[in-house]
Amino acid sequence: MADPEMPSTRAVFLRPQMKNEETGAFRPFLEPFPIDTEEPRGAVLICPGGGYGGRAPHEGSVVARRFNADGFHAFVVQYRVAPHRYPAALQDVARALRIIRSRSAEWRVKPDHIAVLGFSAGGHLAGTSGVHFDEGDPAAADPIDRISCRPDALVLCYPVISSGEFGNQGSFNNLLGTDANEEMRTLLSLEKQVRPNTPPAFLWHTSDDSAVPVENSLLFAQALRRRQISFELHVLPNGRHGLGLAPDQPEVGVWVDLCSSWLKRMGW
Repeated sequence: MADPEMPSTRAVFLRPQMKNEETGAFRPFLEPFPIDTEEPRGAVLICPGGGYGGRAPHEGSVVARRFNADGFHAFVVQYRVAPHRYPAALQDVARALRIIRSRSAEWRVKPDHIAVLGFSAGGHLAGTSGVHFDEGDPAAADPIDRISCRPDALVLCYPVISSGEFGNQGSFNNLLGTDANEEMRTLLSLEKQVRPNTPPAFLWHTSDDSAVPVENSLLFAQALRRRQISFELHVLPNGRHGLGLAPDQPEVGVWVDLCSSWLKRMGW
């Protein structure tokens, strides 16, 4: 998997105090793509995919700019992957959410309208942020850690969801290690973790995805339905895994317009 895009001068390191021995050679960071607006607008926090072994560039900044074109602030989180294990990536996306909320006035972001969007394993990370979150630690020394990391919406693009029959085992091996016990695999099998305060979700998948079967999205949608949580699901007939914006397949690339409309109906 290709390396992530290098941080620009406006990148925000998630934990500036972290040493290389804690993070390896890679320091997780947040790349802001704010739009020019006087009024606060909703935002999308993007998690590129890559099987928890890398971060795909075509699912990062180009996606942020596409959502900018539809009138949304966008951010890309470059999170830790293997050899780092759970919960490192979740800690990174949670910290990114808290940072955005802490600087919402500066960036003119609606702090209660931040969606987390992810592709493939990044979709699993986005989904995990919607089922395993906290409202912040009021006693934390760092004021950023006192802020909620609950997303206000989820956008899951051909997501890895289940560790079971339809799971992408390479992603789970990178996330948990090959020796993970069943308790941990169940904890990260997201269709089993939906709770009443999981945020609404937009999901899309192609029916012939051979790397991450469409059943992953179907299982999560069914779990949302059982909890009476609002969702929008699109299953498109054809398209390989990892299409991102699908610039060469407009019949798949329509997902962005559908997603933007969904977000705007909710006040983004």
